[in-house]
Amino acid sequence: QVKLVESGGGLVQAGGSLRLSCAASGGTFTNYAMGWFRQAPGKEREFVAAITWSSSSIYYADSVKGRFTISRDNAKNTVYLQMNSLKPEDTALYYCAAHFTTLWNTCSGYGCDDQRTYDYWGQGTQVTVSS
Repeated sequence: QVKLVESGGGLVQAGGSLRLSCAASGGTFTNYAMGWFRQAPGKEREFVAAITWSSSSIYYADSVKGRFTISRDNAKNTVYLQMNSLKPEDTALYYCAAHFTTLWNTCSGYGCDDQRTYDYWGQGTQVTVSS
């Protein structure tokens, strides 16, 4: 059983930055592709970014390309989401997710950008961007 704990959320003004972290425990971190998803009030949960275990493949939603950067430190069992140039529409509960895979450069299942692919989820960290 993999446990994921997100941190780093908070309140920030538009144009500001935040760095989210997701610490994993209970499994071999390099067996997992990692993803970030978000859910705004009244909306469906949506894909934000994903990274394979080798960091060889990285994926972003169009809405965050050029502003957000996903990375991972396998020695620390941690995945990060650096968020720059934040906008009010980025306000959401941000979730970290883990997908077990033996593939080094992609995800199995429905793909790295589909929440159905992921096996484990964190509790989420709130990001609020004021205008």
